[in-house]
Amino acid sequence: MIAKVRTAALLGIEAQPVSLEVDLTRSGMPAFTLVGLAEGAVREAKERVLSALKNAGYKLPPARITVNLAPADLRKEGSAYDLPLALCLLAASESIDPGHLAPEGDGGWFLAGELSLDGAVKPVPGILPLAILARAQGATGLIVPSENAAEAAVVQGLCVYGVDSLAQAVRLITGEDTPSPTVVDVDAIWAGQAGCEGDFAEVKGQDHAKRAIEIAAAGGHNLLFVGPPGSGKTMLSQRIPTVLPPLTFDEALEVTKIYSVAGMLERDAALVVRRPFRSPHHTISDAGLIGGGVNPRPGEVSLGHRGGLFLDELPEFKKHVLEVLRQPLEDGRVTISRAAQSLTYPSDFMLVAAMNPCPCGYLTDDRHVCSCQPLSILRYRSRISGPLMDRIDMQVEVPAVPYEDLKAPRGTRDSATMRAGIIKVRATQTARYKGSGIRLNADLQGALLERWCKVGEAEHQFLEQAVRRLGLSARAYTRVLRIARTIADMEDAETIEIPHLAEAINFRTMDRVNQPQG
Repeated sequence: MIAKVRTAALLGIEAQPVSLEVDLTRSGMPAFTLVGLAEGAVREAKERVLSALKNAGYKLPPARITVNLAPADLRKEGSAYDLPLALCLLAASESIDPGHLAPEGDGGWFLAGELSLDGAVKPVPGILPLAILARAQGATGLIVPSENAAEAAVVQGLCVYGVDSLAQAVRLITGEDTPSPTVVDVDAIWAGQAGCEGDFAEVKGQDHAKRAIEIAAAGGHNLLFVGPPGSGKTMLSQRIPTVLPPLTFDEALEVTKIYSVAGMLERDAALVVRRPFRSPHHTISDAGLIGGGVNPRPGEVSLGHRGGLFLDELPEFKKHVLEVLRQPLEDGRVTISRAAQSLTYPSDFMLVAAMNPCPCGYLTDDRHVCSCQPLSILRYRSRISGPLMDRIDMQVEVPAVPYEDLKAPRGTRDSATMRAGIIKVRATQTARYKGSGIRLNADLQGALLERWCKVGEAEHQFLEQAVRRLGLSARAYTRVLRIARTIADMEDAETIEIPHLAEAINFRTMDRVNQPQG
């Protein structure tokens, strides 16, 4: 007899529908065949499922069993097929009525879950994309492990049931148990989010760097701090999450899908409601930063989607690792290609980086003597290529903090004040770019850049002088215009004026440093 049930396969952060079919024939020699481009963990499902069925008290007759995962050209990975396979085997052997699964047409169950040998149901990654697909496919309901139920229940309009055992899933399918579906109060999740640690009021001095952070966070611009050790570069960067605006619900779903697929969603968290801010160590590999592996997984650039990625001691990262940042910085997504498949993960993040001006760190500190030779300084800075530096919108010098600032009381510019201003500027951008496909000034390009960053004749002359004196590339010129647009928005100015351009150019520290002297 043939039985069918619906489940899904993950392709990037999206779920693709999969029909799991079982043909059980009692004639001929007993055998078990699994087809449909199944990877290692899926092929091993046979042993887990048969043991789970036996230990849960279900007995399958000797038979030739053929399991097909359709479509056959879509790669299937992971252990989430255990639960649907077990229920389909019970339906094919007529231990339960196949009609209960109702796979065809409207309605029907979607299932996912890993089975232990005793029949317990264990959590699996990627449940949120599956729940979104199940709702789109008009599913009767979704049966998942209990630990994944809250994550799936974030999707409104879908009945989600969490189960702890195979026997419980059977009783639910057959109607012997009629539990209430899992319900999640999304508003309560948002209201209960914890605040970020730290406050900019704790940072003494460095008003120029704080101003740069406000501009960068308001417009989504990439930011690099350059300064001696102990000047507060890391302290400033670690407080950036305290001024980032809250996620919208759609953004929260995007971020949660990434963490769900990566298996990094916290056990009790149904939804990621705070903007992520990742800070990988400089020993990270290119696969860890961008994503990849034998079975490609999201990297740090994707885990920082809609938030930030902080790279401390930027020149200490391997050069080839930094170079792979170019595509995600430019496109807001990263594509990982393998022989069998090509996956695309979103990676729209704000890059924040910090570095010393030289190997010893004291080149720009008038209180210490720099011990570096010119060649070693050049070699140190060359670890960051020109094309990558060009993609960092704002390059800000962070000087050593003078004693007068250290003995001063807490600063008056706190995170709450900065955050309120940033939220206001982002709301302006949201209204301005509605329906255009972009969100922030940092995304402006083409016709939209010409429209919203239009400047007058005097401003053109000022820009021309700056481009010639600093040797700005076309990409750097575009980034200056974007930063100036954000500065104008912060001052509620309709048009970009010379003071806005001057401040934007002032944030291109490395362009000035690289100019020949004399």
